[in-house]
Amino acid sequence: MTEDPKDALIDAALMHVPFDGWSETTFRAAAEDAGVAPAVARGLFPRGAVDLALAFHARGDRRMVERLQSMSLDGLRYRDKVARAVRTRIEASEDREAVRRGMTLFSLPMYAADGTRALWNTADAIWTALGDTSEDFNWYTKRATLSGVYSSTVLYWLGDDSPGSHETWSFLDRRIDDVMRIETAKASVRKVPFMGKLMDLPNRFVGRRPKPRDDIPGQQRQ
Repeated sequence: MTEDPKDALIDAALMHVPFDGWSETTFRAAAEDAGVAPAVARGLFPRGAVDLALAFHARGDRRMVERLQSMSLDGLRYRDKVARAVRTRIEASEDREAVRRGMTLFSLPMYAADGTRALWNTADAIWTALGDTSEDFNWYTKRATLSGVYSSTVLYWLGDDSPGSHETWSFLDRRIDDVMRIETAKASVRKVPFMGKLMDLPNRFVGRRPKPRDDIPGQQRQ
């Protein structure tokens, strides 16, 4: 087999997810269809379908980064770069039903932490691809804010039947505008000496940003 067995398993699973979700049934069928021995498949994805769903999500992050690296974002406003990146990530999702089933899976209490981590990693991949160099508290707040924008936009996209998902991209623009208004307000508050010092207090309690991930292109260690 010349194809990466992980990708082969993901691709095979996508044929079964619409019917069986990200389940053990899907995992076993994917291994059989991809011609991957069950023991090998389990070695690659120890928790079966859950790890397979996470790998599908991470592959979307990688493909988003690759697409952004091939684009020219020069001349775009910063808010437009963020919107372009979020749209690119959603368009890299490949399969709307697989995303829908994944959100169902990660809404379960036992997998909620996995879903939250995957969402955070997506926000981190987007900011890193856009060249973000923030540290300390700003590093966290940017990713937390973008996680909210991304997750709400995905939910909208899952129910959007407009041509070319036009309504989704309009929704995304509105969410980005909301965030930018908040950032503008924060910048104004920082100009007030006392409030600026108050807003900087969290930096004293937050360490430097975590190390970059190895599985996302462009996230080089510093």
